[in-house]
Amino acid sequence: MSAEVFDYVIVGGGSAGSLLAGRLSDSGATVCVLEAGPVDSNPFIHMPAGFVKTLFNPKLTWRFQSEPGAGTGGRRVETTQGRTLGGSSSVNGMVFVRGQSADYDVWRQKGNRGWSYADVLPYFKRLERRIGSADDTYRGRDGALPVTDVDWRHPLCDAFIAGAVGLGYPRNPDYNGASQAGAGYYQRVIHRTRRVSAARAFLYPAMASGRISVRTDAQATAIVLADKRAVGVRYTVGGPAGPVREVRANREVIVSSGTINSPKLLQLSGIGPAELLQNLGVEVRHAIAGVGENLKDHYSPRIVVRAKNTGTINDLVRGPRLLAELAKWTLRRPSVLGLSAAVVYAFGKSDAALEAPDFTVIFTPASYRDGFLGALDRFSGMTCGSWQMRPESTGHVRIRSADAADAPAIQPNYLAAEKDRQVLLAAIRGARRILATPELAQYYDREQLPGAQATTDDELLDFARQYGSSCYHFVGTCRMGATHDPSAVVDDELRVRGIQSLRVVDASIMPTMPSANTYATSLMIAEKASDLILGRAALSPAELYDTPRQAVA
Repeated sequence: MSAEVFDYVIVGGGSAGSLLAGRLSDSGATVCVLEAGPVDSNPFIHMPAGFVKTLFNPKLTWRFQSEPGAGTGGRRVETTQGRTLGGSSSVNGMVFVRGQSADYDVWRQKGNRGWSYADVLPYFKRLERRIGSADDTYRGRDGALPVTDVDWRHPLCDAFIAGAVGLGYPRNPDYNGASQAGAGYYQRVIHRTRRVSAARAFLYPAMASGRISVRTDAQATAIVLADKRAVGVRYTVGGPAGPVREVRANREVIVSSGTINSPKLLQLSGIGPAELLQNLGVEVRHAIAGVGENLKDHYSPRIVVRAKNTGTINDLVRGPRLLAELAKWTLRRPSVLGLSAAVVYAFGKSDAALEAPDFTVIFTPASYRDGFLGALDRFSGMTCGSWQMRPESTGHVRIRSADAADAPAIQPNYLAAEKDRQVLLAAIRGARRILATPELAQYYDREQLPGAQATTDDELLDFARQYGSSCYHFVGTCRMGATHDPSAVVDDELRVRGIQSLRVVDASIMPTMPSANTYATSLMIAEKASDLILGRAALSPAELYDTPRQAVA
């Protein structure tokens, strides 16, 4: 089989892959990007509110489902991931959250050199173009990704923030700055009312050089190995039954397929837990027990409240009002069609003695049927989701067969850890306390879901098990770890243990979950990886100074 040859082959044209391809091509290298999905031409991708149309579109997403579990009341839950240029950044909720400094300091403490907060902050700054007020000690101004403030206001959002402040949450002007704690409006990757995906920010501009070959509808089926060295990738064109092709890499193969598909590809290629592979008839090329293990995700039930004395997004997207919103969006004016999935946040503590927040509450002046993203309710409503920031429950991703067309078994083990259940209860009660504040009283009609009758721990946990859903923040299945850690998949330069010229660059390498949506961190990983791959000196660690800590009630 003849094969074209490039300096680098990147498997995945998603968030990390798009940024990485641009950086590597800027060095003069040739890059081939294999993306299993189509080009990002669907118009709903670029309309922020269009996420309700794209998030579960099988043409644009991997429609995976989890295995049933006790934490989901025996249900399977959607574990959707993006499958188009830009990956999940083309279908996600668009909020931009980095997390807390301690998240990355823990990575360094686990033996991952160069991954402390001071080490990674310069890479966060390099990728972003922060538009709006911010402390430039923490924020970047010259990057390719615009990070903007919400340009649309609603009295419910302002009342929610005011209610949280009345409970002791500080009003935080920049949760991506010195302190995450507090409440306010989310920052998002929307500019002039349009979504800015990683593909639009990083990949497309770099393609003008002619050094990047992007191949869509190209699903990788195996990493081609020569002994213990990655030399290329085998893939099918146009679907599992399509023709088989191969592309070679002079320098490296880089897997950026995401937390579900990266371990799947490694396992299909004979890199993973030996017993699993042998049982499925896959030749073991290199045994690494941790491939596919350590899966983590944020799990969130959503409180739904009927609103009164005000209209909500539920009302604004019906009939003539929708046409008015469409006209405003077309003219690049503030519109509900230009909003991120969540509009307002409150980062809180399950215990006042904690140094930093450990749960997230998100708020949107809209309600969805049964609290699931998708179809809006027919009444005026508001939704309040909540989740534990750093879940302790871990699960796995494992192939079911040697056929690349088969979906893997995905078991996050939601709420398996007692700590996860206790923090989630605190988060649900915290959300209810904000919704019950005097500032929201004039707008609060009644709680639709779970309903005022649910008050005990058991009742609220039952609600969480029956109505909770994935936040699509999967991490950890190709975990980065110290040399002495036998279950680590990659080292602190993201090289796969025991295989030359093979790296993993995406959210799957995260050792632990950041206190955040995972998009920003995934981009940072790719930004840092570009210097590691090209052998460039790391950016100088940030010089940070202690700031007064703000307690959250």
